[in-house]
Amino acid sequence: MRVHHLPPFGLGCAPLGNLSRPSADEEASAVLEAAWDAGVRHFDTAPHYGLGLSEERLGRFLATKPRDEYIVSTKVGRLLRENPEWDGVALDDQGFAVPARLRRRLDYTAAGVRQSAEESLIRLGLDRADILYVHDPELSGDPGATEKALTGLASLRDQRMVTAIGTGSLGVDALLTTARSGLADVLMVANRYTLLDQTVAPDVLEACDQYGVRIVAAAVFNSGLLATTPSRAARYDYGEVPDDVLARALAIDAICARHDVELPAAAIQYPLLDPRVASVVVGATTPDQVLQNLTRLEAHIPSALWQDLAEQDLVRRL
Repeated sequence: MRVHHLPPFGLGCAPLGNLSRPSADEEASAVLEAAWDAGVRHFDTAPHYGLGLSEERLGRFLATKPRDEYIVSTKVGRLLRENPEWDGVALDDQGFAVPARLRRRLDYTAAGVRQSAEESLIRLGLDRADILYVHDPELSGDPGATEKALTGLASLRDQRMVTAIGTGSLGVDALLTTARSGLADVLMVANRYTLLDQTVAPDVLEACDQYGVRIVAAAVFNSGLLATTPSRAARYDYGEVPDDVLARALAIDAICARHDVELPAAAIQYPLLDPRVASVVVGATTPDQVLQNLTRLEAHIPSALWQDLAEQDLVRRL
């Protein structure tokens, strides 16, 4: 697998880990089956998602599929360990509706990276990963965490435990450090290359050009604000919507409406206008959402829409 040949659409598997709400195994399987039947072959997960539940569910599903027909990415940086303080009842406090019998321990050392990768492969039922990302290294408080973890991942790549490596984060500094390291193949840019936020420009994009790094754009709806008509009730970057961001989203939506384009379709397609972007990753909680997002990926969007948005300084010119 080469990053240049990533499918343009990937299924984000955080919802498989009971993101925000509980779901049954059968619901998760239905989402995965719908994606597979529709041609999706790129799946992104992480230990963080449901304290391993996302990886386990994805692994059980992929066990029924030919290994050379799909691409799996997961992440390192959070080790899952027994939670000695669990009372037998409490749920995870980081947004996933799962029992808090495990806890996350941040570890971006080479040894921690290897351990994380090995444990993820067990949960996934695989002997190798296609892509491993350093997950949110900015959370460590260690300014050298990104480089340490990437060096560890490069060793795993040399040993063919993984084909491609990089960083998955919404932290622009971590993404820039990764792109400039000379070690990375790909960045998973979360929330920072969307219709509302292009803060990867210019520095990260220029570094990608210099070092031949590709981009996977994730969280293209900015936590939901761009998934429907923008409103105060939506979420933006996992929090409340600031006034200026809401005003900008409404202005973008109005221009989309004038061109008879659905806002979420524009949100999915916008990053793919940049040749550095190999793929977008979008989550789904139902089979219908999978199919809806794939339809949006193929929707016709006139070039005049992008021009109008750029002329109003609502997006950067590509």
